[in-house]
Amino acid sequence: MNLEQRIQRLEDIEAIKQLKARYLHACDRKQLEAIRDCFHPHEVSINYGAIGQFTDRDAFVSVYEQMACNTHIIDMHHGQNPQIQWLSNTSAQGVWDLYFFQINTQDHLHTQLAGFYEDQYIKHDEQWYIAATRFEITSSLITQGSSTGLNVFFAGQQATF
Repeated sequence: MNLEQRIQRLEDIEAIKQLKARYLHACDRKQLEAIRDCFHPHEVSINYGAIGQFTDRDAFVSVYEQMACNTHIIDMHHGQNPQIQWLSNTSAQGVWDLYFFQINTQDHLHTQLAGFYEDQYIKHDEQWYIAATRFEITSSLITQGSSTGLNVFFAGQQATF
């Protein structure tokens, strides 16, 4: 691999990191078009477990809007520890850890979870997209606030309600 190819590889990896950061930021800000634009327009596979499996980015964004785009839902997505494997000029894969915290001001619920994404990326028209993603929860804690403190609803790998 020559110097020009090595530089392109590094630029591609950085563009993928920026893509994932843009996606997580858009989720926190409830920017539906920005979320949608992170996914490949034609080839997409989204597996978010209990939230659902999608082969169409618009279907995913619709479910996201119903679940998260409410004034009483406050989300925080922190992606970290990216492990990007560049496969070619137009494909890559990656693993990301996620720390997620949500405050539901209506029900006084607090959800904290950790997990990881496994992603496949495609470069199309000089832009990187998420083509496939799977998220797996590794730990979660759900509490409800009251005048006497916090009550724990669930602590473990993944709640099933």
